[in-house]
Amino acid sequence: MESLQDILYKAPIVEVRGNTSLSIREVQFDSRAVVKGDVFVAIKGTQTDGHAYINKAIQSGAIAIVCEEMPESTSEEITWIKVKDGAQALAIMCSNFYHQPAGKMQVVGVTGTNGKTTTATLLYELAKDLGYPVGLISTIRVCINDTEIPATHTTPDAKSLHALFYQMVEAGCRFCFMEVSSHALVQYRVFGVPFAGAIFTNITRDHLDYHGTFQEYLKAKQILFNQLSDTSFAITNVDDKNGRIMVQNTRARVLTYSITKAAQYSGKILDNSAEGLLLTIEGHEVWSRLRGTFNASNLLAVYAAAMELDLSREETLVSLSGLTGVDGRFQTFRFPGEITAVVDYAHTPDALQNILDNVQQMNTQNGRVIVVVGCGGNRDAGKRPEMARIAAEAGNQVILTSDNPRDEDPEEILRQMEVGIPISLKKRVLKITNREEAIRTACTLAQKNDLILVAGKGHETYQEIGGIKYPFDDRVILKQYFGQS
Repeated sequence: MESLQDILYKAPIVEVRGNTSLSIREVQFDSRAVVKGDVFVAIKGTQTDGHAYINKAIQSGAIAIVCEEMPESTSEEITWIKVKDGAQALAIMCSNFYHQPAGKMQVVGVTGTNGKTTTATLLYELAKDLGYPVGLISTIRVCINDTEIPATHTTPDAKSLHALFYQMVEAGCRFCFMEVSSHALVQYRVFGVPFAGAIFTNITRDHLDYHGTFQEYLKAKQILFNQLSDTSFAITNVDDKNGRIMVQNTRARVLTYSITKAAQYSGKILDNSAEGLLLTIEGHEVWSRLRGTFNASNLLAVYAAAMELDLSREETLVSLSGLTGVDGRFQTFRFPGEITAVVDYAHTPDALQNILDNVQQMNTQNGRVIVVVGCGGNRDAGKRPEMARIAAEAGNQVILTSDNPRDEDPEEILRQMEVGIPISLKKRVLKITNREEAIRTACTLAQKNDLILVAGKGHETYQEIGGIKYPFDDRVILKQYFGQS
């Protein structure tokens, strides 16, 4: 039990009605979770407005209400707190409820369009390899040392986030590496988190269904760096044209990294093959089992963060060579008949182009490249034609198929993708709506030395159709076809 007064410390309070010396059992923002003794915070969300559920929260036992709009009449039995912003208040209150756990570790946030999961996960694996107790919050998994917790969002809601921070502190974690999404930033899920540092990987078109324009998407990413303190570090990729823009307003110490130009942390690719990467990092040769130019950039970001966190240079360089890839991120399989398959999460035009460029670099035997790709429903429709065009220009054979159609008609998604295919390339494109059938067709078409790229879903173990998630895994379908378990 915590005092409401203590929980409200530094919250953006406008007005108070009632007693703030109450003992609070829990902070809630979902009225369905409220029980007797809780404080309910009404959040204005994108789908629903928590103010509509205030009465339900009171009926369920809430003894205090935090809201942006005070009702005309308020019960004297309830403590009412009016705040400027409910989402900000929730983040601050959850931090206070758990005794500000993020400040008891070094939390590093990773943001960008592509590379967040890989960079955060590699940092976690690196710290663990060097013997540090460490936490990870990512799209794929949440870890507290060796304990794994299922992930539900790229960045959890504020309550779940601070509860995780608390568990990490209790487990003795010195570091926490976490992905920070643009949605989380504009929704204040990480508001007030005292990040020790932040990393920018890159930015290309994504989530315009939510942000509206690329400029607004960029501004959302900037929020992470704008909220850093002058004791934090900001590591930015200057190979991306927006790398310096991302940190132009930060108070943090800015560090740059690049694999093509001069930077505080510079690297150079010596060899990029199907076996892995050979690169130099600050003059030291490093061999990695990871593949692709994008992974060279991710490794450099990991190295830069390790140095800013005062980890051993020598131990870091040695550990980098042993790090393995992330499930569903350029995950490579070798099948009988000298057929190679790559499964990747690429779901933006830039990510798909990067993956295809690296698949072509792997294609030393001049086999055909067979691409299976789709686009998700209820997401930015403007990228659909572009992704189909990129696949058709780079692949010898392309199969357009469903991704996660969600509430949209999968056939209509494919029709929108088709628009982007040049007339001269239409003959190399098939449409197979059923994703399993599409993958199996790609396998049937594959011959000796061919490469199959299955893009879009990566690590996901489900397919969302009509609001229902059905078990589905691209990797399982590939393995079953070629007789591997």
